[in-house]
Amino acid sequence: MQFIDEVKIHLQAGNGGNGASSFRREKFVPRGGPDGGDGGRGGSIIFECVKDLNTLIDFRFQQHFIAKSGVKGHGANRNGISGDDMVLKVPLGTQVLGEDETQVIADLTTHGERFVIAKGGRGGLGNSN
Repeated sequence: MQFIDEVKIHLQAGNGGNGASSFRREKFVPRGGPDGGDGGRGGSIIFECVKDLNTLIDFRFQQHFIAKSGVKGHGANRNGISGDDMVLKVPLGTQVLGEDETQVIADLTTHGERFVIAKGGRGGLGNSN
């Protein structure tokens, strides 16, 4: 087994879904009005510190991580589904550095500690809002 202690990965949080533009139409309701739902939130990327790992071998063959995007809204005031968060497990003592490798963004030292590195997008508003 190889011991890998430094990796470079690319992360992208999920986009928020679009809001819907819809108008209510019923036979005996004059001027029904807008009823478009909001879009779902995009998924975030989270680093979680676990004590069972001791190397970053999981990031050797997969360097690109993209969280799920939110689903667009629908008519009848139905909101879109939010994207799932992506949790990346890292060993104790992991330091998250910026692209220039001088700025420390996070230092994960305790078991169960979580850090949101890329926050998902906010869903768009439907025309009911």
